[in-house]
Amino acid sequence: MRSLSNWAKPRFHYAWIVLGITFLVMLITAGTRAAPSVMMIPLEQTFGWSRTTISTALAINLALFGLIGPFSAAAMQHFGIRKTVIFALMLLAISVGVSSFMNAAWQMWLIWGFIVGCATGVTSTTLGATIVSQWFSQRRGFAMGLLTASSATGQLIFLPLLASIVTHYGWRPVVLTIAIGAAILLPLVYFFLPEKPLSLDLPLYGDEELKKDDGKPKLNPIQNALATLKMASHSKDFWLLFFSFFVCGATTNGYIGTHFIAMCGDYGFSEVKAASILAAMGALDLIGTTLSGWLSDRWNNRVLLFWYYGLRGLALIFLPTAFGIEYFGLPIFAFFYGLDWVATVPPTVRLTTDVFGKEKAPVVFGWIVAGHQLGAAFSALMGGVLRNSLGTYTLATMLAGALGLVAALAVLQINKQKQITA
Repeated sequence: MRSLSNWAKPRFHYAWIVLGITFLVMLITAGTRAAPSVMMIPLEQTFGWSRTTISTALAINLALFGLIGPFSAAAMQHFGIRKTVIFALMLLAISVGVSSFMNAAWQMWLIWGFIVGCATGVTSTTLGATIVSQWFSQRRGFAMGLLTASSATGQLIFLPLLASIVTHYGWRPVVLTIAIGAAILLPLVYFFLPEKPLSLDLPLYGDEELKKDDGKPKLNPIQNALATLKMASHSKDFWLLFFSFFVCGATTNGYIGTHFIAMCGDYGFSEVKAASILAAMGALDLIGTTLSGWLSDRWNNRVLLFWYYGLRGLALIFLPTAFGIEYFGLPIFAFFYGLDWVATVPPTVRLTTDVFGKEKAPVVFGWIVAGHQLGAAFSALMGGVLRNSLGTYTLATMLAGALGLVAALAVLQINKQKQITA
């Protein structure tokens, strides 16, 4: 790895190469996590599974996706980023490929719920926060915004493609496509993802001097994650961040990400058309989240979150009406909701770092991501239950919008008096 430094150092900082590789890993993760939304109706038709049955697997996935976050961040500190990411990608490629043979609900719960949930939890937002912490001293908000935008780009690239594959060939080729994508990344990560800037004799981006390597944490990953949770749990700011990210997950991945295509089917939209709308929102979020990262380096992050959650809540409350407006309803919803899809991540990471410090922030943020995914799991399951019970998604949509408005008020209380926990 050190030989790369002679090539990278005089031209640009290798941190941007690391950012690009991480972007691709998180992009494939986003594509993997988008796949069940286009598979929901085909699985229902093929096996006769109810949406509650399928939503249960997705709820397990979303919950574990978040709960694994703090432990994966601690594992990256203990074993190294590259080893941890390679293990997760191998697990993802094998398990998703094997899922093409599933024919029982328990198999979907095991593979797409437990295994894929854990693997994608390692290669998503917590990975991004860890990379930014390890490689960047300046422009952290912008870097995190770019990595977060990979979720939007993953939708932009994969959803229409996967929906088209489902329509023409069925759901099994979808899972094989995802498995191949994860496998392709393995050599890229192995050869081009160093552990730290010090591996290339480089300082962090924005620093002039090399940073001393503090070595591995004294505690093992499980002890480190639990000790960090104990420390953070005494802070009101932690619980406000946790709650706001619970709402973030409930109103994005859990509800719209899981149920939007099926919701559109209730109004006569095909899977491909519904996926195209989601992809358009993904393209808008690529803009919105990158801009959010830039703004988080310059503006009050509490105020940014207030606007993000408030606008998202209003957009969701408008959604049932949008389906009744022939030409402009869904485009209006897609525009405002799309710009705001995951724009909350850069300010949340910045506030976490401000409150808990750069060293502890990745693991603390991992626990906050756990809140995000618990909210997503709750919303994915309840969306399916309410749809089965009422025959419509309207009540679930309105409740999700109301949660967004509550979160908009709650985030104004975060870090009002700046506290840095040693």
